[in-house]
Amino acid sequence: MPNIAIASDHAGYRYKEGIKEFLVSKGYHIKDFGTNSEDPVDYPEYIRPAALAVARGDCNGGIILGGSGNGEAIVANKVKGIRCAVCWNKESARLAREHNDANVISLGQRMMSLDTALEIVDVWLNAHFEGGRHERRIKQIES
Repeated sequence: MPNIAIASDHAGYRYKEGIKEFLVSKGYHIKDFGTNSEDPVDYPEYIRPAALAVARGDCNGGIILGGSGNGEAIVANKVKGIRCAVCWNKESARLAREHNDANVISLGQRMMSLDTALEIVDVWLNAHFEGGRHERRIKQIES
């Protein structure tokens, strides 16, 4: 995934910045949809444009962040073509990609350490959709 969309609200801003540095160090191109500080904002204003960029194919995947990651995932999943998974550990990230072909992941800054968030991102980026029986289920989601 060479082009990654990233977005957060104020509660995910610090981790967004850390994840951006990590991704750039790994050679990824980042499209940052904001926010740009810890000043309070409404997360849909930042998450929806990032999800739309992934759905359009402008970005190959997306990482969105908030306090828990739940509201952000709800917003992203309202966009046709997005399969966003809330991830809380490496296993949830791996399965999100392998079984659900998640093209966006949502992380909660208040739920984990930055090291854990970086591990989740790394696992998700390096996992691959298994297809097979999972393909049928993805088609059912999209219909």
